[in-house]
Amino acid sequence: MAIAQPPQAAFIKTHHHIMPRVFLVTGTSTGFGHDLVQEILNRGDIAVATARRPAALHFDKTSEDSYLALELDVTEPKSIKAAFAKAVERFGRIDVVVNNAGYGLTGCFEEYTDEQIRTQMEVNFFGVINVSREAIAAMRKQKPSGGVIQQVTSVGGQRGAACFSMYAASKWAVEGFTESLSKEVKPEWGIKFTCIEPGGFRTEWAGRSMTFADRYPDYDHLDAKAMMMARNGTQPGDPKKAAKVFYELAVMENPPLRILLGSDAYPAILARLEAERQNFIKYEKLSLSTDVD
Repeated sequence: MAIAQPPQAAFIKTHHHIMPRVFLVTGTSTGFGHDLVQEILNRGDIAVATARRPAALHFDKTSEDSYLALELDVTEPKSIKAAFAKAVERFGRIDVVVNNAGYGLTGCFEEYTDEQIRTQMEVNFFGVINVSREAIAAMRKQKPSGGVIQQVTSVGGQRGAACFSMYAASKWAVEGFTESLSKEVKPEWGIKFTCIEPGGFRTEWAGRSMTFADRYPDYDHLDAKAMMMARNGTQPGDPKKAAKVFYELAVMENPPLRILLGSDAYPAILARLEAERQNFIKYEKLSLSTDVD
């Protein structure tokens, strides 16, 4: 005979599904961010959609109870703080934060200006750490505590590529930061982290969202702009399907620290990891030759 569960245990088990989850997503005017907000609303959860120009945002199935559009510039800590405060004031808590705002700087390293380099890091790295700081503080203090922080990194957060030195640097930085952070939070706070690593998707990333460096004659063997324009619109990935995966990961009990997205990203990174392993083994003698006698 099945033993009846005490009613309280049953309540705790389903409690999370009775209450809609509150998502705060950055960079929601296009691409993954836009499609994710629509997915959240379609699933009956609450979306706080942030962008530099929130007036331009438009979604279906919005209501006062399920949707809030807020101005948030990831390079302005004041604007991040204000957005989090308004979200908590309206909905009482924040369950999922998705660090999606970012862009690609393309070109050879010597072609980049100092300003282009700093802006790439400012948005893709410092922006993410500033939003993460607010997210952790909010999730730690709310009752019950906990939540999920998703960092949208890239296949470029796991491997370098020609014409993407600073983009890769920004994404590798987020990956190292997030992995370290995941080891600092107290388990009882219930804060989980996931780096989502997409390959090529048909978003504006390789189109109008991309910044190109001015060409440098010595690097005439690499034409980043022609490469990206040829690729734009032919990528294998469907952003709406990616949005469904972002959502699935957000509601998982134990989401992974890293996940690859796309039929291009998955085999490429597995091959890279295997090559890396072989490389380390090849130089094992040197690696193990440095201890004190």
